[in-house]
Amino acid sequence: MRHYTGFDYLKFIIPSLIGVFLFMVPIPYKGDITIPIAILAKIIESYLVDYLPLIVTLVIGVTLLGTLVSKFLKPTWIRKSDFLTRLFEVGYVWVFFRLIGFVFVLMTLMKWGPEWIWSEITGGLLLTGLIPLLFTIFIFAGLFLPLLLDFGLLELFSSLLTKVMRPLFKLPGRSSIDALASWVGDGTVGVMLTNKQYEDGYYTQREAAVIGTTFSVVSITFSIVVLSEIGLSHLFLPYYMTIVVTGLVLAIVMPRIPPLSRKPDTYYKEVEGRDERNLPKSTSLFRWGMMRAVEKAKSSNIIDFFKGGVQNAIDMVFGVLPIVMAIGTLSLIIAEYTPFFKWIGLPFVPLLAIMQVPEAAEAAQSILVGFADMFLPAILGSGIESELTRFIIACLSVTQLIYMSEVGGLMLGSKLPIRFGDLVAIFLLRTIIALPIIVLIAHIIL
Repeated sequence: MRHYTGFDYLKFIIPSLIGVFLFMVPIPYKGDITIPIAILAKIIESYLVDYLPLIVTLVIGVTLLGTLVSKFLKPTWIRKSDFLTRLFEVGYVWVFFRLIGFVFVLMTLMKWGPEWIWSEITGGLLLTGLIPLLFTIFIFAGLFLPLLLDFGLLELFSSLLTKVMRPLFKLPGRSSIDALASWVGDGTVGVMLTNKQYEDGYYTQREAAVIGTTFSVVSITFSIVVLSEIGLSHLFLPYYMTIVVTGLVLAIVMPRIPPLSRKPDTYYKEVEGRDERNLPKSTSLFRWGMMRAVEKAKSSNIIDFFKGGVQNAIDMVFGVLPIVMAIGTLSLIIAEYTPFFKWIGLPFVPLLAIMQVPEAAEAAQSILVGFADMFLPAILGSGIESELTRFIIACLSVTQLIYMSEVGGLMLGSKLPIRFGDLVAIFLLRTIIALPIIVLIAHIIL
């Protein structure tokens, strides 16, 4: 067992505690419960609210310009930089989506072209509501993510919790931090954490895909918003209990079935000291975890902290926002202006009727529309008279997790090994597995 000084331990403890506070400690703010990172983002957003749509448009435009320059002119100043190459050198599919994202954001900003592209329920919803908040969250979360990643906290938790996470969820212990950050904070933070850990070589393709689609859970705050919209705020405790039970079942089942179970256990890159299961003899889990944590903290420095934080922020802002704008707008257009989700929801009508769910036809329309945006089921379901049916819709919309206007777009825009087809399959499987669990609990408690 190596000997460490008090300073070595403080170098692990202080940055890690600051990171836990910023990302995981829920505190009250203007009537809501949220995390400090989200509060910082909202404060900056409030000061820049009139300018953020223009700033975001410029960012997406620069992303497209850099991508086209890298793809077709291939300048040496991009080729010589690993970071710029990773940022701008993407496949032609992503070139197309970055182009579409810029077209949509410019049309929405200027209100050019058909209103169904830039209206307040499609492109306008994203440009003035979601994307400015994502922009500010990415800035702060990106800058401060190294506090969670680079100073030993994950090494400690990976040692302590691997005997829980491995048998239950087939995941490393460090993934518990991703889940906790999502649960008390925001699913986007969980995606950022997972993407960074995958790029750094600590998750396999399978593990990264499982964590991104299973553990980037909806925050408590957003769950309350959904419940309020659907008119059931008085049922928060049974509502959240149902979400936790259903989410736990899904987290156990989903990694064991396709498509997630078929993802290869290969790493994005090779790194040393990855294996959390090599516990030395005569050493407790806690001591082994502390040793690994302090070793990690000793190898970190302030220069790498700022460099990594800035690169995290730029990577997410420039790489993800165009994809969210493109795919999110397309999904909302389909949901709001076509009967597509109503049609594909029809097979659920007899299933809901068999489960004795009142107003089955109306409820079926809301079941799959959550793939476009998680808030849409609550909006559609708010007019349903049956309290039991509204309860089921509220619980299901939060446990489905995959919605293209935010988390789905984030995952596709990141380096995570997840394709659009994977998201469709995972969304449908989560829906099919979660629905009977939620209906059963709803019948028991209501």
